[in-house]
Amino acid sequence: MSTETKTTQHQPADPVKKINRRWTRSGGRPRPSSNFELFSWYFFRISGVLLLFFALLHLLIMHLINNVDVITYQFIAERWASPLWRTYDLLLLVLALTHGLNGVRVLIYDYIHARGWRTFAISVLYTVGILFLLLGAQVILTFQPQLQNVAPK
Repeated sequence: MSTETKTTQHQPADPVKKINRRWTRSGGRPRPSSNFELFSWYFFRISGVLLLFFALLHLLIMHLINNVDVITYQFIAERWASPLWRTYDLLLLVLALTHGLNGVRVLIYDYIHARGWRTFAISVLYTVGILFLLLGAQVILTFQPQLQNVAPK
């Protein structure tokens, strides 16, 4: 009988094994374990469902029921004379902006690996996001409608 010695041949490394996979078998992200990330995970899903409802209703009212020619300063002034519509628009603003900011935050953590650049990008993101949130909320909350019965020209 001959003695066989196993020779190890160089086999190319499996590229899939080298990648640190952060996905489940179904393709989604696994549920995070830290408190902030878990809150963010739940918020992303809940705000997405709420935004689907709010955004579709907004599109229905502002673009399908009312023609673009109808939407004027007077139309918005009459609409925002009701606290219901101001609350609706403020909620839509807050949900859409925070949902988008959370999504960009996840992208930053996925693709920017250098700690300094990641901190810079997150700082810019939060600064711009808070600025837009404050500006939008100021417009919605402090708008004083000047209701006039002016005939269109």
